[in-house]
Amino acid sequence: MFKPVLAFTLILALVACSPSKPAGDAGSAAPAGGISGAGATFPAPVYAAWAAKYKTETGATLNYQAIGSGGGIKQIEAGTVDFGASDKPLKPEDLDKNGLYQFPAVMGGIVPLVNLAGVEPGKLKLSGPLLADIFLGKVTNWNDPAITALNPDLKLPALPITVVHRSDGSGTSFLYTTYLASQSPEWQSKVGASDTVEWPAGMGGKGNDGVAAFVKQTVGSIGYVEYAYAKKNGGTYALLKNKAGNFPEPAAASFSAAASSADWAHAPGNYILLLDQPGADAWPLTGATFILVHKTQSDAAKGAAVLKFFDWAYKNGDADAGSLDYVPMPDSVKTAVRQQWSAVQAGGKPVYTAQ
Repeated sequence: MFKPVLAFTLILALVACSPSKPAGDAGSAAPAGGISGAGATFPAPVYAAWAAKYKTETGATLNYQAIGSGGGIKQIEAGTVDFGASDKPLKPEDLDKNGLYQFPAVMGGIVPLVNLAGVEPGKLKLSGPLLADIFLGKVTNWNDPAITALNPDLKLPALPITVVHRSDGSGTSFLYTTYLASQSPEWQSKVGASDTVEWPAGMGGKGNDGVAAFVKQTVGSIGYVEYAYAKKNGGTYALLKNKAGNFPEPAAASFSAAASSADWAHAPGNYILLLDQPGADAWPLTGATFILVHKTQSDAAKGAAVLKFFDWAYKNGDADAGSLDYVPMPDSVKTAVRQQWSAVQAGGKPVYTAQ
């Protein structure tokens, strides 16, 4: 039986409290150190690892619900959680409109996941345009000439392709559809790029774990998930042709290669995408995942607790991130982000000063 890395709703620790709300809303005090967050399933494995170790070291608890980036954005905008998490970075104008601030937590990769008997992980090769045609419903069988041309050494079956996509508002879908739109003018014109789209074909699964479950249960299927889900559950991932024409393995090294050219210093609102970056070893489906908080906090202690947790993760979480094939943020980015935290205030004063 398939066992996802994390359940759809990830409860790391139950915190008997009301989460902080934007200024002007009433909220009750919370036990010291208890924080709540919701959003992206993409980083849920590393957040789980961080939270467990943080609780051991500090006694502070984290209640994180992995409900998808769209849900995380809605909950932080409504003030029902202390922080939101999204793989879809919000543009500066959207942050300003809702009084939000975002900063990157870690970087990782998305992989095509397939269910094909006799095909081992990393043996099937695909390209961006071909992937778009598959998800458009134009390439419908695994022995299609367009697939066999890239895989002359594989014996691919005359089997229908079943597409699996996200059914919820998803930052993973935003990154994936943005990549497909960059590779296929037809995808760009017919489907576009967003966290929710009208999918031309296939069936939907909720969260990375839902997509992974459908792929594992459906012979001939293809979906897309964060790499940690594929790795932890032994899923068969495909390789992607990158901008340099190579087929790198998805791993921390190739995600890092994609991120190496990112210009965080000139990214207003920390808005940046890492898709289809140049570099011989760059994985084309790489992205950062982000934390969203209100710039004006009604509960200074809760706001401070959120930033303190991610400050601890910046200092102590790189090994756990690397073991799960995420890429830690560069030290220069961490330093810049810590300085930005002074913008998160209560009563006109910063809620937390990085140590």
